[in-house]
Amino acid sequence: MTDIKKQIEEATEAGLYFGHSQAQTHPKMKPYIIMEKQGIHIIDVAKSIEKIEEAVAFIKKAKKEEKSFLLVGTKVQIKDLTEKIAKECGIPYVSERWLGGTITNFQTIKKRTDYYKELKERNLEKYTKKERLQFEKEKKDLEAKIGGIKEMERIPDVLIVLDMKKDFSAVKEAQKKGIIVIGIADTNVDPNLADYPIPANDDKTSSIEYILEKIKEALKS
Repeated sequence: MTDIKKQIEEATEAGLYFGHSQAQTHPKMKPYIIMEKQGIHIIDVAKSIEKIEEAVAFIKKAKKEEKSFLLVGTKVQIKDLTEKIAKECGIPYVSERWLGGTITNFQTIKKRTDYYKELKERNLEKYTKKERLQFEKEKKDLEAKIGGIKEMERIPDVLIVLDMKKDFSAVKEAQKKGIIVIGIADTNVDPNLADYPIPANDDKTSSIEYILEKIKEALKS
């Protein structure tokens, strides 16, 4: 079996091919659709692999140039996966709700992350039980909101988005700041939202995991 055949087989098994219904399909996704089956558009996995390879090549180049990355994946089924991969690669991440202004109003966000880090190091023994409970509650809330970006000292050079429809706000903020976007584009999404779109199913965990493994290899190369 040739390498490309093996890749197509693995990507198909991971479910990258399965798109949305014809009624939901974005017109600009048509070049990536190979057929329709029972009213569902099927993504051309060969083109998915081609676009993954383009994204991976860019990531490797950006890594050599010491560019910074931010991984965004807030769907319930991939929150843990987003956090796991980001931590393995040593990059910031957003796995909960995207906070408006994370990129476009970064200085305000930075003040919150600095406060959160200070709060984590604060000696709470001198405070009353009520105050300690309040601080712990605040830490837990901040951890959920900004824990993944607490070490981010500046806006990223590259944004990796696992669902461009759900995290459209993140994509738009990146565009406003001229940040390169790598994004999974399901058939209901405009692939032109990303500089490096990856046509693939963004609902199946196995599909996202397949793509993330390729991205992880590039980030750790």
